[in-house]
Amino acid sequence: MSSTPLRPDLALIARTVASGARVLDVGCGDGALMAALRDAKQVDARGLEIDAGNVAAAVSRGLSVVQGDADIDLAWYPDQSFDYAILSQTLQTTLRPDRVVEELLRIGRQAFVSFPNFAHWRGRLSLMWGGRMPVTRLLPDTWYDTLNIHHVTVDDFRALVKDRGWVIDGQWFLKGDRETTHANANLFAEHAVFLLRR
Repeated sequence: MSSTPLRPDLALIARTVASGARVLDVGCGDGALMAALRDAKQVDARGLEIDAGNVAAAVSRGLSVVQGDADIDLAWYPDQSFDYAILSQTLQTTLRPDRVVEELLRIGRQAFVSFPNFAHWRGRLSLMWGGRMPVTRLLPDTWYDTLNIHHVTVDDFRALVKDRGWVIDGQWFLKGDRETTHANANLFAEHAVFLLRR
């Protein structure tokens, strides 16, 4: 889709988004996904990003990105104004993940949510045998230097979806850079991607 390969969860989302769709990418980083969708699928992509450096990088790619906070600024977007609202590797950094997903589902007809699975077996072993919070490729920061404030698991997210009555239109699980089976995803998947609707 682009000259630089997308992160595996973003590549999966990019494959699934329909051509010509209207997309809001919340926590869009430097706009890599938006640029890929624009260039390969003629998607009308907009972005919201909290980090000023990432906003500047995305704007320099010719993307429509504004600086803002998902916990506060999603309220300004009109109902059903996008085909897809995307939140990739940002859920666990928000103050109220449940409210942010609710906003995504208000703004978009469907919402992609991807997050690292904190119940992955390597993290469990790190806590059990070493007694310390894990540092991995997907969770590279130490406990005191991480943006992650909510440690969500696949099963936690599924329970939230069930409690709120949301519908899962798709779910994918990644082990390293490859998709893996749904079986025991809470234990074996390092990363999860869900496609939701109300």
